[in-house]
Amino acid sequence: MRLRKIMDENGIRRALTRIAHEIVERNKGTENLVIVGIKRRGEPLAHRLADGIKKIEGFRPPVGLLDITPYRDDRECDNAQGAKEGAAFLPLVITGKTVVLVDDVLYTGRSVRAAMEALMDRGRPQLIQLAVLIDRGHRELPIRPDFVGKNVPTSRSENIAVCLAEVDAKDEVLIIEDGKQENTR
Repeated sequence: MRLRKIMDENGIRRALTRIAHEIVERNKGTENLVIVGIKRRGEPLAHRLADGIKKIEGFRPPVGLLDITPYRDDRECDNAQGAKEGAAFLPLVITGKTVVLVDDVLYTGRSVRAAMEALMDRGRPQLIQLAVLIDRGHRELPIRPDFVGKNVPTSRSENIAVCLAEVDAKDEVLIIEDGKQENTR
């Protein structure tokens, strides 16, 4: 197994700062803006983006969390409807809001599809935008991010591991060749 670091703590910070500026610019401010992280590593990224937006605009948009496990098409769930009802923590109603969905790695697009389904079960946002730290390509669904920290062309034999201090005690992004990593998509 070969590891190659493609982003360190400073690289992640710079990418998130740029994305925060892009979110504010594209949305002409923060009115009706909600940031929603996809569990697990999308959540700390969502909080970091909200903090970055506060530094720019003086207002921290509300942050929510989505657990998309019951919505995934590659896993079975015993009590799908019951699991879906408890799958999100959203700080307010999302109907009529601009929701920025945040994830660590965009790969096939299936996690994002599941997240959009989970959002739609909780309301009807005016607009859903997608922010990802890493876009590694290989889409299986027609999903495109609005905000990207870094495009990383990969082969299918490579995996991307995003490590965040809130979850992994350090910030870095690695390419793992010929290995299996828990937090890849």
